[in-house]
Amino acid sequence: MNAPLSLFYFLVLIFSIIVHEVAHGIAAEKEGDSTARLLGRITLNPIPHIDLFGSIILPLILILSHAGFVVGWAKPVPYDERNLRNGRRSVAKVAIAGIVVNLTIALVFGIFIRILFAVGIATPALIEIVSIVVLMNLVLALFNAIPIAPLDGFRFLSVILPIRAQPAFRLLEQWSLPLLIAFLFLGWKYVVPLVFFIYQLLTGIAL
Repeated sequence: MNAPLSLFYFLVLIFSIIVHEVAHGIAAEKEGDSTARLLGRITLNPIPHIDLFGSIILPLILILSHAGFVVGWAKPVPYDERNLRNGRRSVAKVAIAGIVVNLTIALVFGIFIRILFAVGIATPALIEIVSIVVLMNLVLALFNAIPIAPLDGFRFLSVILPIRAQPAFRLLEQWSLPLLIAFLFLGWKYVVPLVFFIYQLLTGIAL
């Protein structure tokens, strides 16, 4: 991958991560908590969101080493559950908001690719650029949907499943770091085909 394309990958990833986190803050505000806005986190300015390792170092290492997958994260947008109007239901909405936004971005740009083909201006370079946006957002959505703490999928399941399941979730949370590392290196390869499948559904292009 050439340097300009690597830089574009990185910038798309950063922007997509920030939009993901802002979505959490907006969802929390709609559910009654303004903590994120009061702390200046409902903004597309990257500075309040950047996590040095998760937003810069790790993504760059994965991109430049051609690792085959790229993931990252920003500083979590804070919210106070005590202020949310509908308890666990509100928490579930906040947890899933980032995933929904990333999937929506992937859908919009996937449709854009179909339009480019339909009007006859789908050059290889343009398709490659737009495809990066689709793929990055699909990867972020599916990565965050993994039910391992501190990812959104874990938080979402922990509040929608019955109370009696909470002890099991607390046990899983204690082992979250080794489980997440193991998944990235051993389990992610099983998610990649799903990313490609959804990409083809959205764009009509097989990878």
